[in-house]
Amino acid sequence: MNYGGIYPECSLRNAKFVVVPVPYDSTSTYQPGSRRGPAAILEASANMELYDEELKTETFLAGIHTALPVEVDARGPKTMIDAVRKRIRRIVAQEKIPVMLGGEHSITLGAVRAVAEKYPNLTVLQFDAHADLRDRYQKTPYNHACVARRVAEFCDLVQVGIRSMSREEGEFLPESSVKSYSADDVFKHPNWAETVAKSIKGDVYVTIDLDVFDPSVMPATGTPEPGGLFWRDVLGLLRLVSRKCAVRGFDVVELAPLPGVVAPDFMAAKLIYRFMGYLTT
Repeated sequence: MNYGGIYPECSLRNAKFVVVPVPYDSTSTYQPGSRRGPAAILEASANMELYDEELKTETFLAGIHTALPVEVDARGPKTMIDAVRKRIRRIVAQEKIPVMLGGEHSITLGAVRAVAEKYPNLTVLQFDAHADLRDRYQKTPYNHACVARRVAEFCDLVQVGIRSMSREEGEFLPESSVKSYSADDVFKHPNWAETVAKSIKGDVYVTIDLDVFDPSVMPATGTPEPGGLFWRDVLGLLRLVSRKCAVRGFDVVELAPLPGVVAPDFMAAKLIYRFMGYLTT
């Protein structure tokens, strides 16, 4: 399978975007299954119209290449994160935009590290229901619940959609440099996207945990939280960021497919395609 069901598929040499599936969910703590997310997104993407009705363009013409999945390593999350880092590093070195399909959120750390090696002033924009700012969880600092804490150690971090955190995270946040916007911030302020965008500049990596969406529209996640964002909320900020910043890579993670329910898979696939469109127009 390749993203979009494109035939003939764009070669790596001519691609602007390189889609990298990472079917890994070994540190999942509630509902596992995000290891099946990449395959579900690829399958759904083959059923999209490749003409984008908002942008009035066929985004795939910019060049989309689908790489082989990163092989799962059972030795632990740190080993897997390192494997992701090596793969993404090769893509970034070729001046391509990596588009990683998760899998659980821990893998984002590997991608961000690789992109930050080339773009040391990188800012990370995190869409998420959860702060993911624990220092350790289940005896490892590389759990999915720690990914934002690790990222914030070497990158500026801006969070959007947060509506769940532990006491540890709640105490850490005001002492840190992390800019965090809750889901309530989104709904209370009409110009919230412009406010968030002002805090982001230069080179950016975007990570989208699908549980940022309200579970009424995205039920297929391992840790759903009520009170989430909606389609136009997320697209509005992605559109602004793509216009004012240099997006060097992005990922969509934590899709845990539900048997017989394909709407979330399709939504994830189209979200990726729309964001690619914003980055090419």
